[in-house]
Amino acid sequence: MAKIRVGDEQETVITRDEWPLERALKSLKDETIAVLGYGVQGPGQALNLRDNGFRVIVGQRKGSPSWDRAVEDGWTEGETLFGIEDAAERGTIIQYLLSDAGQIACWEAVKPHLTAGKCLYFSHGFGVTYCEQTGIVPPGDIDVVLVAPKGSGLSLRRLFVQGKGLNSSYAISQDATGRAHERVVSLGIGVGSAYLFETDFQREVWSDLTGERGILMGALAGVFEAQFAVLRKNGHSPSEAFNETVEELTQSLMPLVAEKGMDWMYGNCSTTAQRGALDWRHRFRDAVAPLFDELYERVKTGEEARIVIEECGRADYRERLEKELGDMADQEIWRAGKRLRELRP
Repeated sequence: MAKIRVGDEQETVITRDEWPLERALKSLKDETIAVLGYGVQGPGQALNLRDNGFRVIVGQRKGSPSWDRAVEDGWTEGETLFGIEDAAERGTIIQYLLSDAGQIACWEAVKPHLTAGKCLYFSHGFGVTYCEQTGIVPPGDIDVVLVAPKGSGLSLRRLFVQGKGLNSSYAISQDATGRAHERVVSLGIGVGSAYLFETDFQREVWSDLTGERGILMGALAGVFEAQFAVLRKNGHSPSEAFNETVEELTQSLMPLVAEKGMDWMYGNCSTTAQRGALDWRHRFRDAVAPLFDELYERVKTGEEARIVIEECGRADYRERLEKELGDMADQEIWRAGKRLRELRP
């Protein structure tokens, strides 16, 4: 565990060199890790843990598409695949990886199995941070920890298979056994983290909800749509508009940012691009800054959590979601993208 300077602050960061897989396996050798939920994060984390040699079982509602997916991934009913309550009873570490709405719905069924000395693990601070709205208040005699990979479960799994890793944050909300730290770090290494950086449940969910609604998804999609529309309105073809809006960013420029930073990407573009981008970035920053302030405040006050709980808890949410995503896919920008991706070598 090292203190390193990141930006203007000292942060606690744990790497695989400091906490190797062998140490993690030794620490959890007597544990059974029950992964509840096999949707977004569940598959990647469960498969990575299994491949790394940990004792893992999966809990999922039988008859659901996720149950079928678990069977396809090699989990065996009655041996490594169980119903949610059964898995929770069998596990000493319960990875609560259902959706936020699913966590609320299943909490009363899972809670009786959180007996003294067990460890309750989250990959999102939502349920605990907004406990007044979710009702998720863990018993006082268990460890409560968090490992939040900074990306989708699919990315976590793909990078693991490639021998790489995805950065994760970690946090301890409750240390009832005195082993919460070694448990959470071992789990973080086990699921395939490249390195772990320290946070707490509240900061994790506030940053996560802001990022998802902001630059990672909401703002990015909105800016894509706005620029594509302007180019199309001014007579540019779908191919030209899509390439200048999405394809060049995702296939050429963002890999450079990931490699060595924004200045490196700028330095590898034309002087015309550099000058225009350097000037216009300030205007875009100043234009969206008030939106980010508003967004962060809505996250802090719990307003965004309220919307998630109300909307995602509706009986017809899945059908409504599929329609919204279908409407997005049917936009010209993404229809163009689908066709142009087919042309990639």
